[in-house]
Amino acid sequence: MVGDRKLLEPLFSAVSLVLRVVLGLVVAGFVMSLFVDGVHFASIGGDVCLAADGMSGSSSDTDAMFGAREGVTVNASPEYCTSDPSRSQQALEVLRDLPSTILMLGGLLLLNRLLRGAARDGVYTARTASRLRGLGWWLLAGSLVTTVAQAIAKAQLLATFVEEDMADALGNVWDIPFFSIFTALGLFTFARIVRAGVVMREDVEATI
Repeated sequence: MVGDRKLLEPLFSAVSLVLRVVLGLVVAGFVMSLFVDGVHFASIGGDVCLAADGMSGSSSDTDAMFGAREGVTVNASPEYCTSDPSRSQQALEVLRDLPSTILMLGGLLLLNRLLRGAARDGVYTARTASRLRGLGWWLLAGSLVTTVAQAIAKAQLLATFVEEDMADALGNVWDIPFFSIFTALGLFTFARIVRAGVVMREDVEATI
């Protein structure tokens, strides 16, 4: 419906464009990794690095290196890297990065499907409300699963970089996805609003 399509702008056009660009970059990256030396797809085959965000330290050498003024100290967090990663380290690196990529691509695909369906069938339809709920569940469950998977992968990867007696000092690797959770709850709310609109329209049409 033309009227409903206008209601969905500029999000409709923006999501469609971003989805095409992201999918194009993914395909291009995969193809280049097969034929171009030095290009690695999904971090496979390259250096494996990981910053220990929960650890920090400072020294006079660090202060001087980063040009700190007198009386100012520089706190630095270590970043562990290996240019010859083992297969397990490569697998953990992929597990650390891949879930968020899947969450983003899946979310874009579901959002694109939602917007195209709403433009075609109408905003206030049961199908649109169902797709809103589906996107909300994907974002809620996906963000929680992604957080857990990445936290486990990060902790295991860090453990391969340090001595065993340092494993307990790696710091907190958990990051609760508050924004994604509240965005998902908002989608559930809008789905209920759309569903209520559908019922109201059906009542009006039945009365007429």
